[in-house]
Amino acid sequence: MSSINYVNENLFIEDVSIEAIAGSIETPFYCYSTALMVQRYRDLQEALKLQEPTIYYAVKANPNLAVVRTFSHQGAGADVVSVGELRRCLAAGIPANKIVFAGVGKTRSEISEALKEGVFQLNVESEPELIAINEVAASLGLIANVGLRVNPDVDAKTHAKITTGLKENKFGVDLDRAPYIFENAAKSLGSISLKSLSVHIGSQLLDLAPYRTAYRKVAEMTLHLRSLGFEIDHLDLGGGLGISYNAEKAPDLNSFSEIINDIFGDLDCRIGFEPGRYLVGDAGLLVTKVLYIKKGRDKTFIIVDGAMNDLIRPTLYEGYHDVIPVHRGGEIQTKLCDIVGPICESGDYLAQDRILPKLNENDLLAIKSAGAYGAAMSSTYNSRPLVPEVLVNGREFCLIRRRQTVQESIDLEKIPNWLGTD
Repeated sequence: MSSINYVNENLFIEDVSIEAIAGSIETPFYCYSTALMVQRYRDLQEALKLQEPTIYYAVKANPNLAVVRTFSHQGAGADVVSVGELRRCLAAGIPANKIVFAGVGKTRSEISEALKEGVFQLNVESEPELIAINEVAASLGLIANVGLRVNPDVDAKTHAKITTGLKENKFGVDLDRAPYIFENAAKSLGSISLKSLSVHIGSQLLDLAPYRTAYRKVAEMTLHLRSLGFEIDHLDLGGGLGISYNAEKAPDLNSFSEIINDIFGDLDCRIGFEPGRYLVGDAGLLVTKVLYIKKGRDKTFIIVDGAMNDLIRPTLYEGYHDVIPVHRGGEIQTKLCDIVGPICESGDYLAQDRILPKLNENDLLAIKSAGAYGAAMSSTYNSRPLVPEVLVNGREFCLIRRRQTVQESIDLEKIPNWLGTD
C-alpha cells in the first residue's frame, strides 16, 4: 500500500494530511515519506540478498541531511560526487569507510579531503585523474583505494541528458583501455591500490536489458584482468533503476537480481550498488497553491506559486510528473490545462496538456514523484528563495529545511566601494 493516499477525499502522506502541513508551512514546499523511502531500501536489499551488496545511496538525488540519515539508519553507505556531498554524509552519520567518491572533475583539494577522511573508494574517470590521485596520496603518505570506472559503450535507452555509458559521454574510460591502465598503475603509481572496476550507464532505466549487456562486459573484463595477474576484489555496479512517472512499468527487482546472479554469482567479488532516484523519487511531493486561473481559447492556464526554479525536471528533461488535487471531489474539466509558475520564461511549467478537476484560487495541488532531483536541482532564479522541505514519519512531520529568505540571498552579495553606498 502506498504511503501517499486519499482519506475522505483529502490527500495524506503517511498519517499526516497535506492540508495540515500547508496550514503551518507556506507553499510551495517539498514533502517526503519516511516509510516509502525505507520500504524501497528494504525491497532492494531483500531482492539482492544473495549478493550481500553494499548499497551506496546516490546523494545527488536528494542530499537533505534528514534523508541521508534515514538511509544511514538502514545501514546504507553513500555515493558522492563533491566534497560538499561528502561533508553532508559525514554530518548525517554515514562513516567515511562506507562512502564512494565519484565524478569526472574531482579537484586535488577534494581528493585530499576524501583521502584524509578515509573514504572507501575513489572512482577514477580518466588517466590524468588517476595520476593526480596518486600524487595527492603520495604527498599525504597514504595509499588511495581506487576503482576504475569503465565505459562499456552501451545504450541505456533513457533520456539523452542522463545516459552515461556511451563513448560520446564524458564518463569513465573506454573499456578496452582498462588493462593498460592497470598495468601502468602497477608499474608507476605506488600510492594507488587499484582492485576495483566501476560502471554506471545512466539514470531512469526502465529496461533491464542494457544492464545485462553492460554487466557482462564488466564481468568479461574482470576475468581478463585476473588472467593478466591483476587482483579484482570489488565491483561497483552503479545505479540508475527507474521509477514510474507516467504509468510506465517499473523495473522488476527479482529480474534485476537474476541478472546479477547470472553474471557475477561465480566471480567472488564484493558488490556495490548506487541507487538514488529509485529510493527517493516516489517518496516526495511538491505542494503548490493555485494563484490564478487564466482561461484561454484553447486551454486553461493554472497559475501556481511553484515554478521551474523549484522543479526543473519538466523543462530540462521534458519530465512528466502526475499532478493531483490535495482535496478531490470536483467535477472533471474537459479543457486541457497547463500548470505554470510565475517565472518570466515560456519554459516555466510543471505540467502541460492535462485534464484536471475544476480548480479554484487557493486550492492546493501535489506534484508527484518529486523526491529525486527536485529540491536537489532547485535554484533562486528570479530571486525566488529556495523552498522548504518536510519529512513525515507516521503521525509526525518536521521541517527539515526552512525557507530561505530573500535577505539571506542578498547578504551573500557585495557592492564594490566604487559603486557607492546609496
